[in-house]
Amino acid sequence: MTSTFKLLLLFFITAVVSCSPKHDLIVNYTNPEIQYWGRIDTTKTDAAELYWSGTSIRLNFEGSAVSAMFDEERGDNYYNVIVDNDSLFVFHPDTVQHYYTLAEGLSEGPHQIEIFKRTEWDRGWSRFYGFKIEGAAKVLPKPPAKKRKIEFYGNSITAGYAVDDFSGRDRSDSIFTNNYLSYAKLTADHFDAEYRCICKSGIGITISWFPLMMPELYNRLDPADPESRWDFSQYSPDLVVINLFQNDSWLVENPRHEEFKRQFGTEKPTDEFIIEKYADFVRSIRKEYPTTPIICMLGNMDATREGSRWPGLVKAAVKQVGDSEIYTFFEPYKNSPGHPTIAEQQTMAKHLSAFIEENINW
Repeated sequence: MTSTFKLLLLFFITAVVSCSPKHDLIVNYTNPEIQYWGRIDTTKTDAAELYWSGTSIRLNFEGSAVSAMFDEERGDNYYNVIVDNDSLFVFHPDTVQHYYTLAEGLSEGPHQIEIFKRTEWDRGWSRFYGFKIEGAAKVLPKPPAKKRKIEFYGNSITAGYAVDDFSGRDRSDSIFTNNYLSYAKLTADHFDAEYRCICKSGIGITISWFPLMMPELYNRLDPADPESRWDFSQYSPDLVVINLFQNDSWLVENPRHEEFKRQFGTEKPTDEFIIEKYADFVRSIRKEYPTTPIICMLGNMDATREGSRWPGLVKAAVKQVGDSEIYTFFEPYKNSPGHPTIAEQQTMAKHLSAFIEENINW
């Protein structure tokens, strides 16, 4: 082989390599084939800013590996990553913006990646900038929209607080909260419904364990920003479930608590006051969703124990509103300490799903 031929061959190989297409594909967060569920803000930065429990991101694609670029306000959020509706692992982004590998070694053909927010909004925002797909990369059409949509308003029961704390100690570390295993998500899954969740552990309607109450929170896009407003026209659910009053039931009996003093002074609120406040909140939801069925429920903690007056207060409020498309449902008291376990969340989902099947025409 002559030296001239060797040089020509080397030039040809180099040219082929340099001209070969790169297979890595960057999919910006604005790509229309990304499917988002939840109240997400894309106006503040060049990213999708995530807050609420149960917020999710889905992408259908082809490729051998997929990564997502994230950063975090505090590094205290956790996500479930679901690959092809099968394997699941926990993803914990930190405060440094970079790509995180979500799946690799994938076979040829179509795949789906889902990123589901387990944790509550008080753990700080997350920012999602987009995906990177490796190999023979290709974005596929996004999943079809679900035929049903359901929205929940709730407290720690709905959030799935401490559901993954198998010690039974109800630890507050965010790793133990998992909205994916809450009765709310399980109920939505039962009906194959698009899922939205507006919740906060410790929140109430007349009083919370902190200054913020659900009537002040329910209409926010960014829950940490009092001036932020959600555009309700962007999402019209076929069913709304309200599961509140568990925290009220404790705090209205605790005159030494700072929030009691701030809200009520030295006098306990009357039943009439409590009923009116609940009715007002239901009216607020009805104003946004004029024809949507609403279920006013109580979870399985001690607000539904035998002899509790709280189911009666909910019934009285619903009667005051006077709307035939507003229902009441009370989950039996679980008679066990702490927040609901996985099994107790599953039982609640089973009972709520049966109630919906029997009463709601959607």
